[in-house]
Amino acid sequence: MFNRPAVLLEIIWVIWLCSWVGAAFWSGQTQKIIGDRETWTYRAAMIAGGILLVQWIPPVLGEKALWNVGIAGGLLLAAIMVAGLSFTWWGRIYLGRLWSSVISKKEGHQIIDTGPYALVRHPIYTGLIVGLVATGIAEGTVSGIIGAALIIYGIYLKASSEERFLRVELGAPYEAYSHRVPMLVPFLPHG
Repeated sequence: MFNRPAVLLEIIWVIWLCSWVGAAFWSGQTQKIIGDRETWTYRAAMIAGGILLVQWIPPVLGEKALWNVGIAGGLLLAAIMVAGLSFTWWGRIYLGRLWSSVISKKEGHQIIDTGPYALVRHPIYTGLIVGLVATGIAEGTVSGIIGAALIIYGIYLKASSEERFLRVELGAPYEAYSHRVPMLVPFLPHG
């Protein structure tokens, strides 16, 4: 079907991204956003990782895949990725009009602690991480793995910034929520 299994995952990413951007209108009025300096810290890691992962610049001369996952492995990784990206959509639907592409406080902002938000505080980031791990494995190149790792690091930085922001903006109720529910990985100790 494809000359390399990662192509299937790339197609899934494009479909997900188009649907995600298409739903961007479904967001409430923003009251406050995080500062630009902190925003660009996590974005820089994500942009650098994206360049490496999708190889917008030529890979290191002679870079070869460290492994080949084969068709069956590619399909398994695609299924894992679809599960992760479905988790992002579950999170976005539960968040509703409180969703934003930037860290912000929306009008009528409240803590959502049901659905995927009962499992992790940041299900959208969790789902993206699952998809990125699957993609890095499917690519199987040093640049692909480093790229996925940089994006995941950027997601972690963004989640950490969002945590600080929400603790200030939402106060004690968010603090209590953070003690009940892990940040990114379900069933791990949290706080």
